[in-house]
Amino acid sequence: MKVTVVGAGAVGATCAENIARKQLAEELVLLDIVEGFAEGKAMDMNQCATLNGFDTKITGSTNDYSKTAGSSVAVITSGIPRKPGMTREELIGTNAGIVKTVTENLLKHSPDVILVVVSNPMDTMTYLSVKSSGLPKERVIGMGGILDSSRFKYRLSEAIGCSPNDLQGVVIGGHGDTTMIPLIGHATYNSTPVTNFLSEEQQESVVKETMVGGATLTKLLGTSAWYAPGAAGAYLVESIVRDQKKLFPCCVYLDGEYGQSDICIGVPVVVGRNGWEKIVDYDLSSEEQEKFNASAGAVRKMNAVLEEMKLI
Repeated sequence: MKVTVVGAGAVGATCAENIARKQLAEELVLLDIVEGFAEGKAMDMNQCATLNGFDTKITGSTNDYSKTAGSSVAVITSGIPRKPGMTREELIGTNAGIVKTVTENLLKHSPDVILVVVSNPMDTMTYLSVKSSGLPKERVIGMGGILDSSRFKYRLSEAIGCSPNDLQGVVIGGHGDTTMIPLIGHATYNSTPVTNFLSEEQQESVVKETMVGGATLTKLLGTSAWYAPGAAGAYLVESIVRDQKKLFPCCVYLDGEYGQSDICIGVPVVVGRNGWEKIVDYDLSSEEQEKFNASAGAVRKMNAVLEEMKLI
């Protein structure tokens, strides 16, 4: 199996390294527009093969999409990262054109590819890929909910004082500081509701810290985070290539589910060999559904920019 990662920056390279370490593909192509950058990253990773015990062949390419031919999965991380004080929405103008071009070039050489979108603003970039590619909706997946849920469980583990691996917690809605919805009422600690362990004040704090998780790291690092986003991308790729049928939140195209249509937004989905296979209904409370509707409204406003730019 062949997997491509477009964008050899911090997130793309971290994603590629995780894919190689897990041996999710016989061949991994890392592509970037900067001359020699992807080739250098690929060479560096290949020199880790005997140290980390993987056999994946990693090929770097400077904007030569012919080397991506026959890819089963392609991860799109292209675009500029978020800077301190910058919202994901402000990235639309630059990143939309990049993501559309990348999508078109990938499909020229891999018409049966499954696209995993990481570029921000992720909900809008996923929607753009669905609309511009003509692919079946099941073969375009935005990664954001997996990352947000990982951050949610990290914050829960801090508050409870337990291993994050003993927690189940899901974040749905838009992948943004004001649009994501950590479902704390659905979260469990080894099957016991986390609300049994946390006060109302602690619950509110966990939700708030989760929602600004990306902005917190951007402020500390001076740019977007990369370890967790890269690992989240590889985690999604793993469920696809190994047909694991894992259930986790991803940004997918809705056609009436959760009361929304013609939008890409985070909901719980089962992911396997053919992309996302079904959407799971979490039976939201009226308050949760209201938040979800508000989140969808905010995402639609971002999507409207694509029409203004005549990209869809």
